[in-house]
Amino acid sequence: MYTASFAFFEAIWEAGITHCFVNLGSDHPSIIEAMVKGQKEAKGNFPRIITCPNEMVAMSMADGYARLTGKPQCVIVHVDVGTQGLGAAVHNASTGRAPVLIFAGLSPFTIEGEMRGSRTEYIHWIQNVPDQTQIIGQYCRYAAEIKTGKNVKQMVNRALQFATSAPQGPSYLVGAREVMEEDIKPYSLEQGVWDSVELGGLSPKASKQIAEALLGAENPLLITGYSGRNQKIPAALVELANTVKGLRVLDTGGSDMCFPASHPGWLGLRFGIEPFIEKADVIVIIDCDVPWIPTINKPKEGIKIFHIDVDPLKQLMPLFYVPAQHRYRADPLAAVEQITSEAQGQAAKLNTEALTKKWEALQASHKDRIATIASKATPAEDGSFGTGHLCKTLKSMCPQDTIWAVEAVTNTAFVHDNLQPELPGSWINCGGGGLGWSGGGALGIKLATNAENGGKGKFVVQIVGDGTYLFSVPGSVYWIAKRYNIPVLTIVLNNKGWNAPRKSMLLVHPEGLGSKATNEEINISFDPVPDYSGIAKAAASGDLFAARVDKAGDLERTLADAIKAVEGGQSAVLDCKVTLGC
Repeated sequence: MYTASFAFFEAIWEAGITHCFVNLGSDHPSIIEAMVKGQKEAKGNFPRIITCPNEMVAMSMADGYARLTGKPQCVIVHVDVGTQGLGAAVHNASTGRAPVLIFAGLSPFTIEGEMRGSRTEYIHWIQNVPDQTQIIGQYCRYAAEIKTGKNVKQMVNRALQFATSAPQGPSYLVGAREVMEEDIKPYSLEQGVWDSVELGGLSPKASKQIAEALLGAENPLLITGYSGRNQKIPAALVELANTVKGLRVLDTGGSDMCFPASHPGWLGLRFGIEPFIEKADVIVIIDCDVPWIPTINKPKEGIKIFHIDVDPLKQLMPLFYVPAQHRYRADPLAAVEQITSEAQGQAAKLNTEALTKKWEALQASHKDRIATIASKATPAEDGSFGTGHLCKTLKSMCPQDTIWAVEAVTNTAFVHDNLQPELPGSWINCGGGGLGWSGGGALGIKLATNAENGGKGKFVVQIVGDGTYLFSVPGSVYWIAKRYNIPVLTIVLNNKGWNAPRKSMLLVHPEGLGSKATNEEINISFDPVPDYSGIAKAAASGDLFAARVDKAGDLERTLADAIKAVEGGQSAVLDCKVTLGC
């Protein structure tokens, strides 16, 4: 028997998808049959199936895998309710530009047994909704229904073309039981005609203009966010910064390591708030959604601003604009290389003494920045410590090529400042606003680095806020980690609640009633504090390293034990009590 469902799995495998993260239901009889058939008859040429007890975790795993490798993965969920269960993870994949193919069944469209797959259960009436694709359609690059098995492979490849073309993101396919049960003749496609859309670079005029502006500026600034998804970008930006003496580079949290901390032009990661934005006299924005927040800090009037992006109009954002005189839809790497090449030719004609002074000033500024970060990352006299000291210690103890999966919310800048990432692909944060990404995201990243490195992947550390940890559905995360042997180290930043809502309130009502209220009174407190590591240990049937740390004197010893456990194949969760603001 060769069904539409089996052809679906053939199609995703032929398109390069290696993993399916599944949460199955009554719409999937033919999907289940196809899975069993594929695992028996097409071993080694069939996607690996990962059971996920929660849909958001499934989506986050596919998302993390795709972000690290650039290779789309598949999520299979159950009709409308499973689609809704994906929740904020779809938002994260959309804003974080992660290529993921989502498939969900539809309630059968026949009632009296007219076709194989016709309704057989009570729930088939209850889950029959007017337009299932609309549930997540606005977050997807493409959403459509498979209406016949005869073109199921074409539908899969069309969805993947959208998902993998910049700006990348999720695509959503649905298919009723009758359609997915359909017997069809085996067929294949020529995969070479289904590649993603390729973007070009800048025009010669544009690259010349940008290079001239940067070289002529006293305080040039480049702001980026997602460009580091292409792991060739950090080196390309370094070459540009070495050419344009005095160029500073600001990362705005688009989810990837874009520029190394050791370079004197490094300004770190800030969510649209950085004093140098107001000082800059030329700004180049590359692949960035929020370069600055105008109500808090914005560029000077009249300066030159160039905006280069795969999606400069931000077509999924109803409100977006920056006062750029020039906008370009272009591939970031190609654009950076063009600007650098042009700048190298022009720089040879500039005053060497002036360039040397700029470079020396930049180095001095960078040295001061690093020293300031270090001074804030010291424990208090009573032994308490902040996120900065914790991450500084983590960096010193974890393997040099560790991959950091970060969802630290209000602590993100402290994490980035002290980890000071250097290697392309070594820092991945959510890139969206749907808290809970990092649990499944870290598992997907670990699964990916294992698969890409013959089973022995890089060390993966999840750094997550306490409230966000609860959003991540740890009961599902650590069950999956145990079942599929995906060991990661999780660091929970325990500051007894959600602090982001207080920050948001104070930005609008700095002297309001809430400014004087306790965390309990504004309903952001987690007191009594949950046993975060205990939750994970229970989910892993007890096979997990769990510990709490609240004193700096215990941190190194406990971290050493946790790292050893993870390197030995056991997941570890450290509940770390951190002080605020450092």
